[in-house]
Amino acid sequence: MSHQTHLNRRQLLTAAGAGALVLPASVAATAGAATPAATPVTAAATPAGAPYPNRPVATGAQRAAADGWRALAGQKVGIITNPTGILTNLRTIVDEMHEAGTVDIVGVFGPEHGFRGTAQAGDSEGTHTDPRTGLTVYDAYGANAAKMEQLFRAAGVETVVFDIQDAGARFYTYIWTMYTAMRAAVATGARFVVLDRPNPLGGKAYGPMMTTAYTSGVGAKEIVQAHGMTVGELARYFDGEFLTADAGGRVSELSVVEVSGWRRDVPYAETGLPWVMPSPNMPTADTALVYPGTGMFEGTNLSEGRGTTRPFELVGAPYVDHRWAERLAARSIPGVAFREAYFTPTFSKHLNTVCGGVQVSVTDPARFDPVRTGVEMLVAAKALYKEFAWRVDNDPRPYWIDKLSGSTRLREQVTAGAGADEVVGAWQAELRDFDRRRRQYLIYRGPAA
Repeated sequence: MSHQTHLNRRQLLTAAGAGALVLPASVAATAGAATPAATPVTAAATPAGAPYPNRPVATGAQRAAADGWRALAGQKVGIITNPTGILTNLRTIVDEMHEAGTVDIVGVFGPEHGFRGTAQAGDSEGTHTDPRTGLTVYDAYGANAAKMEQLFRAAGVETVVFDIQDAGARFYTYIWTMYTAMRAAVATGARFVVLDRPNPLGGKAYGPMMTTAYTSGVGAKEIVQAHGMTVGELARYFDGEFLTADAGGRVSELSVVEVSGWRRDVPYAETGLPWVMPSPNMPTADTALVYPGTGMFEGTNLSEGRGTTRPFELVGAPYVDHRWAERLAARSIPGVAFREAYFTPTFSKHLNTVCGGVQVSVTDPARFDPVRTGVEMLVAAKALYKEFAWRVDNDPRPYWIDKLSGSTRLREQVTAGAGADEVVGAWQAELRDFDRRRRQYLIYRGPAA
């Protein structure tokens, strides 16, 4: 990208009242070029415990809209989004762009749960004509790079826009839809624009690394379980670390329209942004905080709370009693408390059956490690209940927990009776290495590790 284009992109993406964009972090490189230099984002950039910034938070979408969508002018645009892709008026970016008439939208691409969010987990809305706008909505859920490339070419996409609120966990599928779309963008020569949003977990990374043998739709590349990055930062990471090997090159032009007013340690509740459910079982920002840990219970015979009003915060099974909550409380796990709870799922595991278990309550987000908490829960449940079992699927890699955790290691350790300290200790070296590698791609300041 030429220096002149670099300056023009800055002008185009600077939204009214939002201040200037930070150029090195905002605009990524042309294919084959080095990742743009960025001021290192370190824990020292903002002292831990400092007051949260007292300024409004504006998403990338809001900033682009405030500038009249000039960043997308003159291009045939394909949009990957869902109900979370909204502005402060609570309307979707697709409806706003369509009615404004300033963006040439040639297609919308729906991820898991669909563009309008009508589908449950593991499902999509299919390819159809959107009744509100008349736009073609292509089914992108589960599409591989070749299929996504085919969809982009059929629609005539020149610029791909990604705007989805992520939940911060490796096994939340939207980031893999983004990665697949980036691979397709390399093949078609399309620009790629990320309208960024905060990571509801903040900026710390937690958990084990995905191993190549266990990659799948719930973990397509080698990143840790809670990556601690926004989707814009992840796009930069994917572009710099994976695309050349997987797609034969890098995105021709990768731009991130940054969130303004956000720091890495600012809880989502402090941003002032509305929370729209990114999926039917992610009802609140509190759900997102615990999900990278309690989501592992999808790989067991315990209910992860689907079919209740507090999924992933309520976890249990018909065979669980008061002892689980008592043992977990005795562990004094930082930043979290456990309430003995009973619930009856209305769908999914243990349908219409009373389950004993716990409600997980985060008491201090700054001290809370969701993945360690999930491990503590697994270790205690395995030790207490002979009925505890791992979920088995009809697959060459039969244990679902291995796909969620990235390898057989966690399952084998817990099965053998290892304690939480041993399980968590096993991944510290790979976590440190990931944290070191990701820092050059980070955009936002504040405690990062």
